Amino acid sequence: MAATRFVERLNEQIAYEFAAAQQYIANAVYYDAETLPRLAAFFYAQALEERNHAMMMVKYLLDADADVTIPGVAAPETSFADVVAPVALALDQERRVSDQIAALVGIAREEGDFQSEQFMLWFLKEQVEEVASMNDLLRIAERLADRPMDIEDWLAREQTGNAAEDATAPTAAGGAV
Repeated sequence: MAATRFVERLNEQIAYEFAAAQQYIANAVYYDAETLPRLAAFFYAQALEERNHAMMMVKYLLDADADVTIPGVAAPETSFADVVAPVALALDQERRVSDQIAALVGIAREEGDFQSEQFMLWFLKEQVEEVASMNDLLRIAERLADRPMDIEDWLAREQTGNAAEDATAPTAAGGAV
């Protein structure tokens, strides 16, 4: 059985993951409206990934016979000053999530909840990749802010969309989409 304190915090994290998904949809919609389809596609894909992270956490709690709370989330930011702002917001969000995930690992460890600690280790690895990816995109967006089509070209070159599914990823409730 998962430690009570861990379960409470993981339920909070589910809210953060759903909020991240919503924010990434808002980012994607902004880019879609600006006719920047590769940036839009990138953030639509990120939204699905964040949603799946939340659903992985839901599945873990269900498997651990713990209570699951599906929270409401605050409305995302939808107005942006320029093409750089959504990416900067996303990087800040990924850094915050990294800290939250690390705190969850710490709670599991403090509580002697080894199964929950093991479950969270995949998310630690995932956050390294997420922060690195968003940091790269922010550097490119800042450098090419006045030439957004060059950002699109960079995404076309660097984000091939052929990432293999991670066999070590936890299972999502309802199956991954």
